[in-house]
Amino acid sequence: MRKLKNSELGRKTVEEFKQTKKTPIIVVLDNIRSLNNIGSVFRTSDAFLIEKIYLCGITAMPPNKEIHKTALGSTESVEWEYIEDTLTLVNQLKSDGVFVASIEQAENSTMLNDFTPLSNKKYAVVMGNEIKGVQQEVVSASDACIEIPQLGTKHSLNISVSCGVVLWDLFAKITL
Repeated sequence: MRKLKNSELGRKTVEEFKQTKKTPIIVVLDNIRSLNNIGSVFRTSDAFLIEKIYLCGITAMPPNKEIHKTALGSTESVEWEYIEDTLTLVNQLKSDGVFVASIEQAENSTMLNDFTPLSNKKYAVVMGNEIKGVQQEVVSASDACIEIPQLGTKHSLNISVSCGVVLWDLFAKITL
């Protein structure tokens, strides 16, 4: 086995990315504090052709050198928008026919491995604050809560890790 060189990876240009059909998933960042987490979510969203990222509340926006450190230019490829109030956004997405799922540990949540997305539906996943999680009013307004099964002692993952796990799982279920 031989590692591939960057020139062999068949990477899209930013323009090619923008023209490519996207995975019908939207990421909503609800009051994310860490600029590194925000950048990592951009980079993961680029990898899985995510349709759009909404930055809400205290979540910082590009251009920002701390976001850029982990985003590595993906703030240029992935469409994004700032919306101040997460609940207002969630209600708007739902009225547009988007299925909204908060990624949270909650009563009656659906384990990620048990969640089956429909092929003809658009999904929005809400990722919450590193300490407080997704706001309760947003959880209550969501169509569902999806929980990542965890068997260790901590029962929490970094938001960028959680986002990567969820996006990969949904991407695989929807497109592969």
